[in-house]
Amino acid sequence: MPYVNVKITRDGVTARQKAQIVAEITATLERVLGKRPEYTHIVIDEIDPENWGFAGMLTSEYRKRQG
Repeated sequence: MPYVNVKITRDGVTARQKAQIVAEITATLERVLGKRPEYTHIVIDEIDPENWGFAGMLTSEYRKRQG
């Protein structure tokens, strides 16, 4: 039973995009490893940018500095 945990920042990702992520990861596990889709679990965790650190600072601050 594959379990995949995808962590992304919460900033406008649509339900349609999430569905595509789930479908494509599931298809990859089936194609590459022969894992059955009905046993594959994908969890998407959305993290607020102020709760994610990157390059020594919070992601929210990093993005402000990038423009």
